Amino acid sequence: MSGMDEDRHKRAIAQNVSHETFARLETIAALLVKWQKTINLVAPSSLPDLWQRHIADSLQLLEHAPKDARRWVDLGSGGGFPGLVVAAVLAEREGAQMHLVESDTRKAAFLREAGRVANLPVQVHPQRIEAVAPALAPGTDVVSARALAPLPRLLDLAGPFLAAGALALFPKGRDAARELTEARKGWTLDVNEATSLSDPEGRILIIREARPLGSG
Repeated sequence: MSGMDEDRHKRAIAQNVSHETFARLETIAALLVKWQKTINLVAPSSLPDLWQRHIADSLQLLEHAPKDARRWVDLGSGGGFPGLVVAAVLAEREGAQMHLVESDTRKAAFLREAGRVANLPVQVHPQRIEAVAPALAPGTDVVSARALAPLPRLLDLAGPFLAAGALALFPKGRDAARELTEARKGWTLDVNEATSLSDPEGRILIIREARPLGSG
């Protein structure tokens, strides 16, 4: 993607969020570029396309989440996508909180610093997902995960959240259909698919319910 295309995507985002939210997104982007020099937060090849590949890709999840969602948990947050980006929007909702679960301590340190500098409503959990899920699941409105694991494994990890009534939002690439086929071998799913706005071959899986087969 050319620099001109990236500038166009950045301007489009600026027109669709508040001035305050855009300022928070710029802060996140600048910090990521700085930290990327020492920690591999995103694929280096994607850095020139940061606003399209990562920020716009993350923002679109909000279109599929409840408008009054206050408690959001992002699993395997890595470089902060979608968690930090969604938190930049949630900052304008009173009482909203983004929980970022990331077991890599260096990435968790980046997430904490980005949350502090951009003044985001985030809480970072530098632990394994299985360890924190039982405590975090009750009361969660949305659970998300991006580029973390194939769908069958994601359902295992997000199971406590779905069982507690959360909506799951999982961005997937061109293999979304294959992953759904595999997942249905072990799960009964209430799922819809939406075409990704940032990748025509990508899909967003919107899962309202997931029950292991044979669970009743």
